Amino acid sequence: MNKIAILYGTSGGNTESVAKQLQTLFNGEADLFNVENVKIEDFQPYPYLILGTSTTGIGDLQDDWDSFLPTFAKTDLAGKTVAIFALGDSASFSSSFAESMRVIYDAIKDKTKIVGQVPDEGYTYDDSTAVIDGTWVGLPLDEDNEYDQTSARLEAWVESLRKEFV
Repeated sequence: MNKIAILYGTSGGNTESVAKQLQTLFNGEADLFNVENVKIEDFQPYPYLILGTSTTGIGDLQDDWDSFLPTFAKTDLAGKTVAIFALGDSASFSSSFAESMRVIYDAIKDKTKIVGQVPDEGYTYDDSTAVIDGTWVGLPLDEDNEYDQTSARLEAWVESLRKEFV
């Protein structure tokens, strides 16, 4: 068993694709779990969790996460270190870009250590509740309009997470 669990919810496949890219960047030292069919005991032994979701509609949480989050939020996360990433569409939903990340963040922020916050630089959008004091609560990605920046953003993020996941 690895030390990192990547839990993701995907509707169109982009979030799953990013989760697999993360797994590769962690040199296979992370295990993947789709929240559509994961059980709490599946990821409980892992000290490090990466949570990935897409954003649907106007800042809404991906459907599988929407069903799973109430159970996940009741889980004992003490001693775990968590990072969050979210996909969004910064052009069509510019006023709610990647806001699903904030929904997960709010549900667990008082229960665990959250890492992987990213400065709000280099993103094109109008507004997002996932930005607090100029910093994203995790890593926002836009596979629709800024797909050419995903690799570099993931690589930089993984390097920052490696310092936290020790």
